[in-house]
Amino acid sequence: MTTHPWTTILLGALLLSLITVESGGWFLTRVGRGAIPANTLQKNFFRAGHAHAAVLLMLSLVVIPLLDTVALPLGVDLVARFGIPTAALLMPAGFFLSVLGREPARPGRAFALLWIGATSLTLGLAAAGVGLIGGGVAQLP
Repeated sequence: MTTHPWTTILLGALLLSLITVESGGWFLTRVGRGAIPANTLQKNFFRAGHAHAAVLLMLSLVVIPLLDTVALPLGVDLVARFGIPTAALLMPAGFFLSVLGREPARPGRAFALLWIGATSLTLGLAAAGVGLIGGGVAQLP
């Protein structure tokens, strides 16, 4: 499998972004030890944001190189290539930012980022899935 240089750069950037997830894990250990006060809602949302960031970044690392194996229209390729990594930013941001402050009783307005991220994830997965199926069919003898 041949990888385009821009894909290699993107994959490198995604790998480096996993360092932020690692530091988020350290933050969670501080929350868990009580060094950073947080109510139950905050603890749950912090965990969910951390998990979504890690899983979606890893999913990006799997899907993006596959896109270099097929020829996709530019628009479909861009949505497929950037939809999942964008979700990896927006969904955790929605979890973390929506519970900032002292003792929030419910998520704030930043929770909308979660749904925008979910939309980005859905579009990215759909574009990648349909694009890979179509590209594979086009390569059949």
